[in-house]
Amino acid sequence: MTDTSRPHEIVVLGGGYTGMLAAIRLARRTRRMSGRIRITLVNPSDRFTERLRMHQIAAGTELTDHRIPDLLMGTGVRFRHAAATDIDPATRRIGCADGTELGYDTLVYALGSTTDIDTVPGVAEHAWTLNDPRTAHRMSRRLADLDATGGTVVVCGNGLTGIEAATEIAESHPDLSVTLLGNAEPGAMMGPRARAHLNRALGRLHVVRHCGHRITKVLPDAVCLDDGVVVPAGLTLWTAGVRVPDLAARAGIATDATGAIITDAALRSVSHPEIHAVGDAAAITQPWGRIHGTCQSGMPSAAHVADTIARDLRGKPVRPFRFGYFHQPVSLGRHDAVIQFTHADDTPKRWYLKGRAAVIYKETVSSSPVPTFRLSRRMTVSVSLSRGGRATRAVGRAA
Repeated sequence: MTDTSRPHEIVVLGGGYTGMLAAIRLARRTRRMSGRIRITLVNPSDRFTERLRMHQIAAGTELTDHRIPDLLMGTGVRFRHAAATDIDPATRRIGCADGTELGYDTLVYALGSTTDIDTVPGVAEHAWTLNDPRTAHRMSRRLADLDATGGTVVVCGNGLTGIEAATEIAESHPDLSVTLLGNAEPGAMMGPRARAHLNRALGRLHVVRHCGHRITKVLPDAVCLDDGVVVPAGLTLWTAGVRVPDLAARAGIATDATGAIITDAALRSVSHPEIHAVGDAAAITQPWGRIHGTCQSGMPSAAHVADTIARDLRGKPVRPFRFGYFHQPVSLGRHDAVIQFTHADDTPKRWYLKGRAAVIYKETVSSSPVPTFRLSRRMTVSVSLSRGGRATRAVGRAA
């Protein structure tokens, strides 16, 4: 039997983009259930990290310092400054690094992802990553020292993060030699015109591209490729591949091969429906395929889970999650950018944006989460640019 003498405990694990929105939106959606609901947000740092801007910090830009308790102010959400170390779904308890435990009735798993530093030898020992603002600040100081001697920076991984990092560093440190390494051509996911603009920007900033070869090892002062080429590196930045925390897998919650929680149509765990997973740490599928982790998909998943939990607590039927991609925004330094507009499955449309208009567009996208959090304290805010249209309409009908 349900114990009605105590509040329904909702714990949100993770204070990134998805966890913050889920907690704040859920507080707003359950405000009339005051006293019957208690929401706790758990995060190892009290600083909100703008992951979309880590490359700017690494290149030397100072950003606004946002604190999680300030963003939660007035919502009633409690903040627990701690790192979660384990989950026991049988007893619905969460162990924390400080030796304490938290109980939950409903859990939102929003732990996100980090850069994979274990697959390729030498990465963990010799490469920098953009996982943490403190590391990014240390990297900015290292780049300044390297700049004085005209050294070489190698960015491993030519996905969107690698492209943004390489162009940001090349623009802010023009005396450095910047090389971008990766298996595919930079911007391979874009249409030909957007990709051409991206490559012109890389050329203008003198970014050397070495593509089509796998990285086999990272040394203290070089990167080794599978064709035998050794690329000298005064500093190596690793942006290739991601991994998710192993808490869910260790707890016996159903996960995929990457450790992401497998969800049903409403983003509940298929093995433990009291657990809801969002963002990078959730294995979410749509009729067109698996969603890959981005803020673009993470924020809508967080909003959906908050709404789902609120509906469930009121005894209302839950709805399936529908999502489609809308764009691929890429900054190319502070003065250029390219925006590739996409179909729901993230394949490119004909339309794209470049230059100054794209810079304004990209900045609007990157700066939107914090104002969205603040606005969400007072009203329900739409965070979905696309629900997938015809590509996902069958999901809604099936519900």
